[in-house]
Amino acid sequence: MVMRQDDLQKGLPSFSIVLETENLATADLNGLINTIEALAQQDPPPTTANEVLLIDSGDTPPEVLAHLCQRYSWIKLHPAAVENYYSAKMLGAKLSTGAIVVYYDCDCLYAPGWLRTMLTSFTHPDIQIVAGETTTRSVGIYGTAMALSYIFPQYSGQKISTPVKQYFLNNVAFRREFLLQYPIPTDLPLYRGHCVIHAHELGQKGYVIWNQPQAKATHAPPYGLSHFFWRFLLIGHDYFWQKKLLKETASSNRTMSGMKGKMQVFYDRVSKMVANNPRHLIFFPLAMPIVICSAILIYIGYRITSWKPHYLLETYDKILER
Repeated sequence: MVMRQDDLQKGLPSFSIVLETENLATADLNGLINTIEALAQQDPPPTTANEVLLIDSGDTPPEVLAHLCQRYSWIKLHPAAVENYYSAKMLGAKLSTGAIVVYYDCDCLYAPGWLRTMLTSFTHPDIQIVAGETTTRSVGIYGTAMALSYIFPQYSGQKISTPVKQYFLNNVAFRREFLLQYPIPTDLPLYRGHCVIHAHELGQKGYVIWNQPQAKATHAPPYGLSHFFWRFLLIGHDYFWQKKLLKETASSNRTMSGMKGKMQVFYDRVSKMVANNPRHLIFFPLAMPIVICSAILIYIGYRITSWKPHYLLETYDKILER
């Protein structure tokens, strides 16, 4: 891959940015507009990327896409009838030409300097994957509840890169050749969580995922009652399939699901949530009923899937097609 001259002097590798519109089937459309604007403010600017690929799965009104492409001429729109979120992401990697593929999501907002932090983390040729930290956005009764119960943990508070066992595909960068050699699986019976399986497989092969705590992003909480209801049911669905696919033993399942382990995870999240934003304490008592509802939905989703493994995802897909 050939570096651009200005970035060569700065020591940055060539890079491509990939985002998709598949998430917009259930998210606030304004999220796409806001996240593109946040990308325009990044350092280095997106104009220095080999390409900024927007994989459009047909979930965005054509007039919105036309407006974005007119306003941000560096966006390279690629319509594609992809099967799911992960198919869109992998298609982006195949179409990219940069040495580094940086993944960006339409329902996230990224801190200033996020892009430079990600790129400068590839300081050694053995570093193949750099994962930033994503947490749930907003404070308030609902925001605090989602900070406690949604899939994204709180910021770790660490200052240096450390090895981790997982990444989120909305905030991660890969060496392109490595990712094409070890692609994210796209045909799993999961709604989300394919990257959990991918991370496990890479760990089994001896590869390290490096967490970069200074590359911060925030993710929108579930948007609306229907999205909230289905999202937590499907978290339960995904938990069931992840355990099945990873072939965990009954003993390890009991350890992971034990009350002591759950309380430790909850305490850790509460302490980091308050450290990151003390305002959460104000809303904590009123948020707990929503947290309990979330946990119940996850449990119901897990049990339904253990009884009828494909029912929830197939039903949800039919709802989206209407």
